[in-house]
Amino acid sequence: MNLFSKSNARAEPERVQQIKTWIYELLQLDLDTPISIIQLRCNEPGCPLLETAIAVMTVPTKTYKIHKSIAEIAFTDIARTLQQK
Repeated sequence: MNLFSKSNARAEPERVQQIKTWIYELLQLDLDTPISIIQLRCNEPGCPLLETAIAVMTVPTKTYKIHKSIAEIAFTDIARTLQQK
């Protein structure tokens, strides 16, 4: 079982860019800081069908998971997740 397999559901590039914009604003990052957002499928019992993994390439790299697909993520999800770390 591959927990890190990519889902077949493709995220819209505009939606990914919106999420990145929220992260840049909330973390007050320089726009040169890379952010990676990937949607993953989870096949484990009790795990959501899709989850989103976010990596902010600072030193050290910061990683976050949101148990929703990219299409379902709202600004409040990003704000809450970033505050938890």
